[in-house]
Amino acid sequence: MTMRRAIGLMSGTSLDGVDVALIETDGETVRAVRSRNGLLAPLGPTGYRGYCEEDRALLRRALADAEAVTGRRDRPGCLAAAEELVTRRHAEAVEAFLAGHGLAPADIDVVGFHGQTVTHRPAQALTVQIGDGPALSRRLGIAVVSDLRLADIEAGGQGAPLVPVFHRALAQASGFTDSLGILNVGGVANATLIARDGRMLAFDTGPGNALIDDWMRERTGLALDEDGATAARGRPDEPLLAWLLGHPYFGRRPPKSLDRNWFSHTLAGQLSTEDGAATLTAFTARAVARALEHAHEPPTRWIVAGGGARNGELLRQLDALLAAEITTADAVGWSSAFLEAQAFAYLAVRSLRGLPLTFPSTTGVREAITGGVLARPEAG
Repeated sequence: MTMRRAIGLMSGTSLDGVDVALIETDGETVRAVRSRNGLLAPLGPTGYRGYCEEDRALLRRALADAEAVTGRRDRPGCLAAAEELVTRRHAEAVEAFLAGHGLAPADIDVVGFHGQTVTHRPAQALTVQIGDGPALSRRLGIAVVSDLRLADIEAGGQGAPLVPVFHRALAQASGFTDSLGILNVGGVANATLIARDGRMLAFDTGPGNALIDDWMRERTGLALDEDGATAARGRPDEPLLAWLLGHPYFGRRPPKSLDRNWFSHTLAGQLSTEDGAATLTAFTARAVARALEHAHEPPTRWIVAGGGARNGELLRQLDALLAAEITTADAVGWSSAFLEAQAFAYLAVRSLRGLPLTFPSTTGVREAITGGVLARPEAG
């Protein structure tokens, strides 16, 4: 099958900026080579365009205004302005990436555009990722696949997580044959559990970085807890943790998914900055440990990606809680920072080929289903 060059774009719930990644794939395998130490070499070049504080402020207002959304095309409050901003910033990110790597639009077959999630309510068959795919396609002069969650939601699935099929492709390319857990810690944390026979189970485990980031911004003005240093100086509030982990979500059988705002950092409001950070970090780690209750085979290895892979205190807690080897995506030749952007490039090619993006064991959809909405520049 012909390999295609695809760019994937990701702007996560942490609201930090736009990740850009180029990979070559046929939608089933990824073009990958091994380095001398046996690890995967990088799948392709990557780039990043950060949001400025004014951008993040608008996106935070959009998250608040999105509480009034009742239909996927609703744009109350500042959502229309935020959508225009998201589209523009993604276009700028791709344009800078192409220029920086000596590439032209004609060199790229497709762009996978996730957009910015502002609300995710699968129980109401509603998920909204702002970002205008056709406008992005016209500006870039490249085909764009967007709205990658829509078909799954409309078919009764959770619409998330979307990346497990890419995780499986990476695991196969790496030669992993034992039971494996892949944990992506973005604003929300999600896990892909891959059994030795290739069966997948995937779901959101609980909060990721979002609560910790919100806490640090409110208490210190910092965007995050660098390396988990603040949490490491504090002590978790055990009664609060027990109450949080008693939430019905954690007892539900997967597939299941969360909205960024299901849990609030304000619950830790009476704690010191250090103890609050410790409590919220422990909440993320212990929610992951609860994922083992649903595993077909407990993973013998966990690979951690996303912003959480840079949080040393979180990794330390995971190592203490999970009876398995804990490593980061970078340590096995994957990309902790750009894994999701790579995944959306991969999913865009699968969408072009009509291959399934989601499965009953990953989103709860009734049958494996493709997805994505294709826009071509000439259509505008």
